[in-house]
Amino acid sequence: MKKAKRKNKYCLKSRLLVGSLFILFGIYNISCKYIVYFTLNEIDSNKIEEFYENQKNSEIAIDDPISENVESKIFKKQKSNYIAVIKIPKISLEKGLCSKKSSCNNVDQNIQILPESDYPDSVNGNFILASHSGTSRISYFKNLHQLAKDDEITVVYDGFEYYYKVIRIYEIQKTGSLNISNTNKTNTLILITCKKGTDKQIVVLAENIGKEKF
Repeated sequence: MKKAKRKNKYCLKSRLLVGSLFILFGIYNISCKYIVYFTLNEIDSNKIEEFYENQKNSEIAIDDPISENVESKIFKKQKSNYIAVIKIPKISLEKGLCSKKSSCNNVDQNIQILPESDYPDSVNGNFILASHSGTSRISYFKNLHQLAKDDEITVVYDGFEYYYKVIRIYEIQKTGSLNISNTNKTNTLILITCKKGTDKQIVVLAENIGKEKF
């Protein structure tokens, strides 16, 4: 009888020890994840601030036609490797964007400028951005569904702030392609992300309503 009691007591202590180890391991994992996210966010904030400082001292003329040479010059001026920053106040988003030719211009690291995209200073151009939805750190468009008509979006690019107003939000089938028809003869901003739990994508269409020196 005494042996059975000792055995039960030993088993209880073992379970408590294992349970405590699991709890400590969980706390450790959560803490590490938080520290990594915090550090990466701090690095990104510093890179955005560096970008803003470079924009204030931009020497590239805005009326230069966009070309690979102009893009290259802009990219080389940025110590942060950002060529633009998008700001969407309603969903508390402020994120740097990399050059189309940069290795960090992909949805698995950043908000991606699609290859077919024009830049904000192109005449009647379409500035097209895509990002993940979901719960991971790189799901920068996870709250895109919260936007509504007339919400404001700003893009800082080449020493100017470009202001956009949302004019339409709609859904399309996720086929890997998107037909865009710019009938308003104005610069547009197009944001694309997946709709959670479906095979559809959310598309936010915004038109440029002005710009000013940064």
